[in-house]
Amino acid sequence: MDNCVRGSEKDDYLSPDRDEESLDWTEIQDSDSPSKGSSCKVITRECLSAAQWEDLRTVMELLSLREQHARALLIHHHWDVEKLLTVYLEKEKAFLLSEVGLAADNVIGLDFSSTVMCNICMNDVPAEVVTAMDCGHGFCDNCWAGHFAAKISEGQSQRIKCMAYKCNAICDEVFVRNLLGVRHPDLAERLERFLFYSYIEDNRKAKWCTSMPHCGKAILVEEDIFCEVECPCGSQFCFSCSSEAHSPCPCFMWERWEKKCRDNVSDSRYWINVNTMPCPKCHKPIEKNGGCNSVNCICGAQFWWLPGGAMARKRARARLIRSSELYKEDDEKRYMYHYYCYKAHRDHFKQESRRSERVLKKISALEAKDSILISFNVVSNGLHRLYQSRRILTYSYPFAFYMFGEDLFKYGMTDEEREIKKNLFENLQQLLESNVVKLSEYLELPLNMFTEEQARHIRMQILNLSAATDNLCKKMYEFIEKECTHVIAPYQSKGIDKAEELMAVSSDQEGGSDHLMACGD
Repeated sequence: MDNCVRGSEKDDYLSPDRDEESLDWTEIQDSDSPSKGSSCKVITRECLSAAQWEDLRTVMELLSLREQHARALLIHHHWDVEKLLTVYLEKEKAFLLSEVGLAADNVIGLDFSSTVMCNICMNDVPAEVVTAMDCGHGFCDNCWAGHFAAKISEGQSQRIKCMAYKCNAICDEVFVRNLLGVRHPDLAERLERFLFYSYIEDNRKAKWCTSMPHCGKAILVEEDIFCEVECPCGSQFCFSCSSEAHSPCPCFMWERWEKKCRDNVSDSRYWINVNTMPCPKCHKPIEKNGGCNSVNCICGAQFWWLPGGAMARKRARARLIRSSELYKEDDEKRYMYHYYCYKAHRDHFKQESRRSERVLKKISALEAKDSILISFNVVSNGLHRLYQSRRILTYSYPFAFYMFGEDLFKYGMTDEEREIKKNLFENLQQLLESNVVKLSEYLELPLNMFTEEQARHIRMQILNLSAATDNLCKKMYEFIEKECTHVIAPYQSKGIDKAEELMAVSSDQEGGSDHLMACGD
C-alpha cells in the first residue's frame, strides 16, 4: 500500500514531528489546556432582548434610522452588522433603504377629504380611518388589518409589504403593531414573538441548540459558521447543518450517510450483518447487547467483540483489510465494510464515555493517598484525547466511503490520483486507530495495582500516546482540507468549542443608562 504514496506527501502526513520519547509533559499540558476565550456565545431568552437591542442601536446611531427601519435592514442582512455597514459604505444610504423596501424620507400624509374610497374594498370610508405608508399608498384600516393578519398567518411577519400593486415597500412596524393590538390581540402577540426571535431565526451566525427536549438556549458564533459547538446543556452539534458533530466528514457527505443508513436499517439482512458477529469457530451469528468486550460462544470459543483488544487486534485488522479489497468493486458490500467500522468505533466511543467516570473515581482515590507518581491531569487529559480522537476516527469512515467511491467524485480525479489519496488517507486512519486502541488500553489499566516504577511508565505512555494521537488528528484534518479540498469544521486540540455566556449591553430604549448583562441574569 505504501508504494502508491508519493514520498514527499507521505513524509508530510505520516512522519512524526519529533521523537515521542522526547516529549515534555509541560508542552503537552499546555496544548491540552483550554483556550483563553470561546469563539461562540450562548444566548438565553433572558438576554436575547439585550443582545438584539445592541445591534439595533448600533445601526440606528450610525445610519440615523428609526428602530423599525434598522430592524428591517438587519433582518434583510441576516443580522450581520458588519456586512450591513459595508454595503452602506459602498452603495450609500438611499440604495441600502430602497433595496429592502424602505423610503429614504417619510412621505407627507395625503390630503384626504372627509371621505375616501379605499382601492381594496372599494368602499367610501372616513378619512380618519385611512392610513398611508411611507411609500404614499393609503388604504382603510380594515383592509390593512386583514392584510396584516393574512401575512402573519402565512409566516411573513418580519417584512410585511404594502398592498398596492407591485409595491415592494415595507409597512410601518409601529402601525402594524398598534392596529393589530386593537383588532387582533392574539396576532399582535404572535408578531411580537416573530420579531423577538428573528435575532435567532434570521441570523446566519445564531442557531437554536439542537437538544431534545429543547434547553431553550441558542448559540452565537463570532467567526466561521463551519464549526462545531457545545451548548452548556452538553449538546454538541455542527453549526453549519445543525446535525450531530460529525467532523472530519463534510456536511453534504454526512447528510448522504445518514439517509443511506436510514434506508438500509429496515433490511433484515443488513441488520444481521451489522449487529451480529459470527463465531470464529462455529460461524453462528451472535448478538451482544451489553457486558465487556470478551464473548464466550456456546460452542466453547472465546473471542473479542470489537476490534481493538490485544488478542484480536491484528486478526481484526487483517480481516478488515481483506474485506476492503474484496468489496472494492461492490458498492453495497463496500458500504457494509465502512458501516461496520463506523459502528464499531461508535460503540467503543459510547463505552469509553461511560468508562471515563469509573477511571476518574480511581484516580481520585489515588490522589487521596498523596500519590505523586500518578497525576490526575495526565490521565484526565488522556481521557479527553481518547474521547476526541475516537469521535474523529468514527466519522472518518463515512468520509472515506464517499471520498474514494465512484459516485460523488467519479470525474473529479483520475483513478491513479484516487488510489494515491485513498492509500494515504487509509495509512493515516490506520495509524490513528492503532494509537487510539493503545491509549484506550493504557487508560483501562487498574492504576492502583501497580508499583511506583510501573505507574511512572504508564504515565509516560499516556503522555506520548496523547501527543501522537493529537498530531495524527491534525494531519488527517490537513489532508482533507488540502488534498481533498473540502470545507470542514477546523480541528481543535482542546475539543469542540464550548459556548460561553454572552455579555450584552442592556439599555432603556428611550435613552436610559446602559449596563452589562450576562445570559441568565
